[in-house]
Amino acid sequence: MIDTFAVEHHIQKHIMSVLMLNQVARFRDMRPPKVDSNLYSYHLNLLIKRNMVEKCEGGYTLSEKGIVYIDRVSTATLDVRLQPKITTMFVIQNDEGEVLLFQRYRQPFAGKWALPNGKVHLTDRSVEASAARELSEKLNLTEQDFVRAGDVYIRTISDSEVVMSTLAHIFKFNTNTVELHDRLKWVKPHRLHELDLAPAVERIVARTFFNDPYFFEEYDENW
Repeated sequence: MIDTFAVEHHIQKHIMSVLMLNQVARFRDMRPPKVDSNLYSYHLNLLIKRNMVEKCEGGYTLSEKGIVYIDRVSTATLDVRLQPKITTMFVIQNDEGEVLLFQRYRQPFAGKWALPNGKVHLTDRSVEASAARELSEKLNLTEQDFVRAGDVYIRTISDSEVVMSTLAHIFKFNTNTVELHDRLKWVKPHRLHELDLAPAVERIVARTFFNDPYFFEEYDENW
């Protein structure tokens, strides 16, 4: 349902803003002041063709697709908002107490060492289902028992501005059956600082080692 289409024209934004605040609006109620009727009709029909707006009894309403779109935008400007990334992340140890890290091959943070992780998909049935999927896809681990350790919110700062933010659901478990390669290795916890790490890796590992039933932490990390 979600696509890359963005409502950018000011007339279309006006129509969407009226429908954002009204379940049903009449044709004349959505027309911006001092806008030619033909031009207004043209942009309204474009929204209908894009399945953002649909006719209904009494006038017009947002379609299901339009409602999903409105949920992603700023109510003030109707511009699509930058949203935090939601991931599952794993603190995995072997019998030697070493922690599994992988080297990122793409941006952001290409070349840095990170805890195994992956984005939560809209279609995942649950956070736990997302974690199981990522373990299967990234590490070829299936039917793996894991424990929810906690959640962390990571803000990446550049010149005093938040440029990225991630909500990571942290899971932990022990295993010795991971197939290693040049971008996947075991690291002793006290040697983590020797590596070029992605944001908050050391702090997440240290916090997970407290073995609390559940934790929540917020970390600010410089770019």
